[in-house]
Amino acid sequence: MAITTYSELKTSIADFLNRDDLTSVIPDFITLSEAQMQRELRHYSMEKRSTAEIDSRYSELPSDFIEPIRMHLQEQSTRLELITIDDMLELRDNTNDSTGRPTSYAITGGSIEVYPTPDAAYNLEMLYYATIDKLSDANTSNWILASHPDAYLYGALLQSAPYLKDDNRMQVWTMLYAGAISAINESSRKAKYGGSGLRLKIRSY
Repeated sequence: MAITTYSELKTSIADFLNRDDLTSVIPDFITLSEAQMQRELRHYSMEKRSTAEIDSRYSELPSDFIEPIRMHLQEQSTRLELITIDDMLELRDNTNDSTGRPTSYAITGGSIEVYPTPDAAYNLEMLYYATIDKLSDANTSNWILASHPDAYLYGALLQSAPYLKDDNRMQVWTMLYAGAISAINESSRKAKYGGSGLRLKIRSY
């Protein structure tokens, strides 16, 4: 049976479990598997670009933000360095919280914190990993289901094991799910870097 839509996925999960009494909970298995995939998948299809004007120390993150890839100011294409919150506090303490063109950023309390605090309005461009478009009756497919239905199937089956108290199958579903996620991440790496390879950069001091 093809697995190309949300409805077909739910039917396939029921078939694999050989149960016809799980209609109300199968969507929960899918939702839980999406939460796990969102933590573990890092594929180029999740990459998203956003621009914003920043003129203060803190700026809101996009609502679909998972983690940053890179940020830079469009003015002179200045790349911002990701630093820890502790490093951010140390920089502010050492410079008396000076203002200027931002050179660094941290993710602080669900916001983007830049250092120095902007002395004017700057145009920030951010590349980041965005959340997965979740399946539903209204959103019947997404890039994962279209290209990697096994990840959804085995992910949902893995989530079903604790509910069904089926410990014997959990190891099987875990192995199959982990293999699917690993393959998806590897396909992204090969698509982005496989042709050119990665070069080791050695900095001189």
